[in-house]
Amino acid sequence: MIFPDESYKIMGACFEVHNRLGSGFLEAVYQECLSREFAFQSIPFVSQPVLRLQYRDQLIDQIYQADFICFGKILVEIKAVAKLADAHTAQVLNYIHASGMTLGLLINFGSHPKLESKRLALSDP
Repeated sequence: MIFPDESYKIMGACFEVHNRLGSGFLEAVYQECLSREFAFQSIPFVSQPVLRLQYRDQLIDQIYQADFICFGKILVEIKAVAKLADAHTAQVLNYIHASGMTLGLLINFGSHPKLESKRLALSDP
């Protein structure tokens, strides 16, 4: 398992937000609350970093924005939907590939009654 200590801390912050808010809010609410929780727990993060994409070794104009990059090496994408879909998984895999990282956490605050999460890793970024 890569980055187990950092992943554990990130997931702890996610559980704290979910325990305090439950499900039913818009993604933007969870985004802001998770930012505050990361800061409260001293988890280093960048909120909504821009990911530049390349095609044939050239940067393209289109960009993606992940929800968070934590510890400078773990991409965190959050959702507020009833159930995660394959498209959400594909999105995170594309984001970690585009960012050159190896680990992404997909967190769904919209599932009831429990927080839903997926740990997604690339073996060769």
